[in-house]
Amino acid sequence: MTRVSESGGLGKAVAAGAIAVALLTPFVSAQTPVEFGLGAGISIPSGATSNGLKTGWHGTALAQFKPAASPVGFQVDASYTQLGFDGGGGKDQIISGTGNAVYTFSVSPETQFRPYLIGGGGVYNVKAKPDAGGSFSETKFGVNVGAGFNFKTSGVGVFVEGRFHNVFVSGPDFHYIPITVGVRFGG
Repeated sequence: MTRVSESGGLGKAVAAGAIAVALLTPFVSAQTPVEFGLGAGISIPSGATSNGLKTGWHGTALAQFKPAASPVGFQVDASYTQLGFDGGGGKDQIISGTGNAVYTFSVSPETQFRPYLIGGGGVYNVKAKPDAGGSFSETKFGVNVGAGFNFKTSGVGVFVEGRFHNVFVSGPDFHYIPITVGVRFGG
């Protein structure tokens, strides 16, 4: 694995996210409704990643921009995920920032249940933190795809979502599946 300092990888991810938000906010807020959200849930390692890690947890924050007349929107999100080493002795942490297209299915205007598909790519910092010894990390590109649904009443909505993330690290790709429950507001 390529060694990256903890502050360097995290600093780059935060700086990139701040620049993207600063550049997109005036354009998006002038033309589309904006929703914000917070969520948390379980994260399940999959494939070769599950051969040393156990189910963990994650938290995420998001901003979604969707024109009223279009079924397609754009979402940026930032997440922190933690997966424990199988048998103890440390953990892997993933800090990610992704940009995603969101397709919301057309449903009756009276329904409050709105299913959607989501997918995109972004930057992932994967850091192994053993209890003994030094930690190491890689900051790499990854992709994700998933589905979920929104349930909205009077300005505040609840969402449930599952996604598959594939991070292109050295060696076998790093795979995990976060299942998120959260709230959306605004828009």
